[in-house]
Amino acid sequence: MKNKIKKILIANRGEIAVRVIRACRELEIKTVAVYSDADRAALHVRRADEAYHIGPSTPSESYLNVSKIIEVAKKSGADAIHPGYGFLSENAGFAEEIHKAGLIFIGPDPKLIRAMGSKIEARKIAQKAGVPIVPGIERPLVDVKEAEKVAKEMGYPILLKAAAGGGGKGMRAVHQEKDLKSAFEMAQSEALKSFKDGAIYIEKLIEGPHHIEVQIFGDEQGHVMHFFERECSIQRRHQKVIEESPSPFITADTRKKICDMAVKLCKSVNYYNAGTIECLVDKNQNYYFLEMNTRLQVEHPVTEMVTGVDLVKLQILVAGGKALPFKQEEIRQTGHAIECRVYAEDPFHNFMPSPGLVVDQQYPHGPGVRLDNGIYQGFQIPLEYDPVLSKLICWGRDRTEAIERTKRALTEYRVSGPKTNLYFHRKALEVDDFVKGHYDTHFVEKHLENILKIDREEKTKSLMAAALAKFLEEGKQPPVGVSASGGSPLQEHSVWKTSGRREGLRK
Repeated sequence: MKNKIKKILIANRGEIAVRVIRACRELEIKTVAVYSDADRAALHVRRADEAYHIGPSTPSESYLNVSKIIEVAKKSGADAIHPGYGFLSENAGFAEEIHKAGLIFIGPDPKLIRAMGSKIEARKIAQKAGVPIVPGIERPLVDVKEAEKVAKEMGYPILLKAAAGGGGKGMRAVHQEKDLKSAFEMAQSEALKSFKDGAIYIEKLIEGPHHIEVQIFGDEQGHVMHFFERECSIQRRHQKVIEESPSPFITADTRKKICDMAVKLCKSVNYYNAGTIECLVDKNQNYYFLEMNTRLQVEHPVTEMVTGVDLVKLQILVAGGKALPFKQEEIRQTGHAIECRVYAEDPFHNFMPSPGLVVDQQYPHGPGVRLDNGIYQGFQIPLEYDPVLSKLICWGRDRTEAIERTKRALTEYRVSGPKTNLYFHRKALEVDDFVKGHYDTHFVEKHLENILKIDREEKTKSLMAAALAKFLEEGKQPPVGVSASGGSPLQEHSVWKTSGRREGLRK
């Protein structure tokens, strides 16, 4: 039996580090933050009980520096390490080094990470367990020439994928042979940078699919259970941007089959702690195992909202050697939840990252509204990391109420300074295909042009917000009566809006 966990080092940054800190505080567990040069003033550094500098801003010298992180864990007296997601969360070597240091890794066994975290090995295990898989090769590609040969035999379109890691990193869809070489080089370079592993494999690209994932959990006593599914088909460059649960697409029969399949697969390897089984589902409800993420997912809050279970607390409980405190029949989906990932990026310029000073921020509130936030007013958003700022999650008694509540919360959410994708989310939720639940993984490319059509009033708001941000960033006072709301200065008390109304009355 493991000793009770008393102090946890969080080997991550941003909103997920803050999320873990909150769970630890409720469990009365002390927390240790680590930070790079760029994150000296980050929110997770402020919220943790202790914080230690681990290196320069470059991830390879800080958040991917295994020896430094473990050194800090020992120095601080932490007895466990939570990896969050991204960075080292699916690195089996990292988990092994943690165990060697006599510490607890809050995640699965290194052998499970190596087996199920590798897309290639996971496919072999799935096949052995009798789980349907997407057609593809069973080993990493040697080089571009082999990729060309395999792609020609398999037939285009194909998908190049990093064998290690996830989150859309090291992934490229290729529709024509002439694009393969450059796509392979880009996927390999991104995989090396993100996961320190450049292994790439090929699978057949199923066109028009739904991306459905099942949240599973296991303990070291051999129990495995699911917490139902999430619909993750709204993606940009293979990166999820809007997720919801339950899926509006799959039938109750398909839901049961996919969830049962996920549990069966995880039981076949005695999996424990949090994990996610990702599937592709075609228009005829045929489903295929895609891959497994051996960690907590970015979109875990939608599952928490519909099941009422704190998955981070559950991770810590299981890592401490405890059995899962639920039976499968006790877990139910209640209501509907939607998550919008808020990024510092410019939707009107190919979603380019938009680092910079957060001049002002206004949070959404109200029933059923949750914000997992990683920034604050005055924080300088760095260029070196994924530009996710926060996640807005809204719950409703049904899907219609969840959509309306999310739209309302998005109108209240304001970030001034860096450009964000908040406008994109507001408009995406109004698209008829989304409202009806008739969408697949091509939703963004299909509707982006209409989503980003900006009317005259919206353009004026955008220009005014930019001007206001400049005023405040330079330490100047905006014109009297002008709102510093960040998203749009055209509030009820805005001098510009009031003046416009008066001018209209004169005519």
